[in-house]
Amino acid sequence: MIVAVVIAGCVLLAVLAFLVPRLSRHPERGTQRSLGAGARAGGKAPGVLGRLFAKPFHTSSRAVSRSGSAGRRTRGRMPF
Repeated sequence: MIVAVVIAGCVLLAVLAFLVPRLSRHPERGTQRSLGAGARAGGKAPGVLGRLFAKPFHTSSRAVSRSGSAGRRTRGRMPF
């Protein structure tokens, strides 16, 4: 379920970044902030478990960042 939410967020952010590049920064930062909070909470577990619990949030954060930048990059390459 969480995977589906992250995928839907990435798709929504990519479309938003393509349509309105400047206005897509704020939702991207909000998503990064919420995923960062999850990573920090998961990282509080001791030892290897902390890294294991924080890793999905870091990976999702990276995916959100890439989808937003890909939408803006694609918009920049369009001829109009």
